[in-house]
Amino acid sequence: MKQNQIFTGLFFAAVLCFAGCVKDDPTIPNQEEVITTLIYTLTPDNGGNAVVLSFRDLDGDGGNAPVITTGILTTNTTYTALLELQNEAAEPTESITDEIEEEAEEHQFFFQTTLNDLEVIYDDQDADGNPIGLTTTVTTGNSDTGTITIILKHEPNKSAAGVINGDITNAGGETDIEVTFGVDVQ
Repeated sequence: MKQNQIFTGLFFAAVLCFAGCVKDDPTIPNQEEVITTLIYTLTPDNGGNAVVLSFRDLDGDGGNAPVITTGILTTNTTYTALLELQNEAAEPTESITDEIEEEAEEHQFFFQTTLNDLEVIYDDQDADGNPIGLTTTVTTGNSDTGTITIILKHEPNKSAAGVINGDITNAGGETDIEVTFGVDVQ
């Protein structure tokens, strides 16, 4: 009888040990979106021609150099600006813009510029009232030559200091894409 009690005790100890070692279902991290194309279309509110800044890199890092277009903006003009992102490596082409809209709380664009008199204001927001950046208003001032860098962050800390105002300093998160465009304001 003592041998049965020892065997039963060992059996239950083994079951508890194995039960304690069973892992929960694995967490699959959010895979980065494959972004081959970024198009930033700036349409002047005064009815002039749109300026299209675009980045296209179909073969990814390390292959052929990406094709990046520059643009000329008009001084003292307000533009309605729209961002479109695609994965042209997928068949058919996949809209990454749609994914960003669906996961708006997990994404934010940041706009950095070396132009002294250019302002970018967010015109869209996620369900929590925080900015996204797919739609912006861009206002130019005096003539200048410089760059606009567009950065898409995945899972930024939108409640960190300055982030809702477009300051990337405390945003954290992962960079999905970062593109710098040459821009002249004339």
